[in-house]
Amino acid sequence: MNGIYLHIPFCERKCNYCAFSSFCNLSEKDRYIKHLIDEIDEFDSKKLQKNENFIKKSENLYKIDTIYIGGGTPSLLDGNDVEKLLQAVKNKFELQKESEITIECNPNSLTEEKVVGYKKLGINRISLGIQSLQDDQLKFIGRLHDSSQALSSIELACRYFDNVSCDFLIGLPSQECDKFIQDLEKIISMGVKHISTYMLQVEEGTPLEKIVKNKPFILPDDDECVEIYQKTTEFLQKNNFFQYEISNFAKNGYESRHNLKYWNGENYIGFGLSAHSYIDGIRYANASDFDRYYKKRQQFKEVLTKEQLIEEHIMLGLRSKIGIDRNYLEKLGYFIEKNENFDEFIEKKIIFIKDKRFYLNPKYYGVSNYIIVKLLQNG
Repeated sequence: MNGIYLHIPFCERKCNYCAFSSFCNLSEKDRYIKHLIDEIDEFDSKKLQKNENFIKKSENLYKIDTIYIGGGTPSLLDGNDVEKLLQAVKNKFELQKESEITIECNPNSLTEEKVVGYKKLGINRISLGIQSLQDDQLKFIGRLHDSSQALSSIELACRYFDNVSCDFLIGLPSQECDKFIQDLEKIISMGVKHISTYMLQVEEGTPLEKIVKNKPFILPDDDECVEIYQKTTEFLQKNNFFQYEISNFAKNGYESRHNLKYWNGENYIGFGLSAHSYIDGIRYANASDFDRYYKKRQQFKEVLTKEQLIEEHIMLGLRSKIGIDRNYLEKLGYFIEKNENFDEFIEKKIIFIKDKRFYLNPKYYGVSNYIIVKLLQNG
């Protein structure tokens, strides 16, 4: 089944670490929403060129079972805007019963009125950008909320929604493993069912890059981050949060169905500024600035080669519970068992085999990039 992504590029203030396509120009909101709805209305699957070299063709692209409203800060929109966007999707696509509909929210812009409105509109999953429950760390990365607002937003979301996710960052200044675990324990006790723990990345051109250049030792080193990550993994698993992707943990049945489409190589259609789509082995991307998006939305189209499909399947499969499909790779002409490193990885239990699929031992998620590179050699 296919998924829909809607990009809302507006923020009250851009965070110090953020390299995403987001802007603080809220005066552009109404014009942007109109163009976003136009883009949805004009979607025509017949105009999409099919990649005849791709192994399988998709089912009806108009059948969808996930909608993800991301950003930016979608919770800056009022209820009417969210309703218009969802109605535009429902008018164009066949939304299946029991679909997953997610909206990303920031604690400082989430209100009870909005939460109640989301529920009435059929949204059934909220993803909260918490990042930390330590005020000094929140200030360092430029978040507008403090720990008190973060906890209040979690309590509010969990009061109305069963499916609530929280994002946290590993690698912030003065981050102590014990405190980080205590913060996770606190949100679990509040009813959160999904937790994402991402490593802080210093992206080029961000304020964080300048800070780190001036104070190169302000962030914890790799060994400290790995220790926090490993202990976090152990703690969450003990609390019945299973790890279904390197950075994502969920109670049984609460994994992000939409994000699983990315990792499983399924089709998804992105609408909005800088939004990406993946359809039948072809990747599309929209323009990343307003003027180009309004004039000519699509910026590029790339038909993935067999080599790219192989690389993506191995990379995404080893990063998640999905694993690698031997038959899929062989149809593309790649025989992974001929790889010069494969036998060693099996012998050392770095990789294991189950039902003709290959999986990465979760103990080695921290060095997955190294293993992926090795498995792409001489196959």
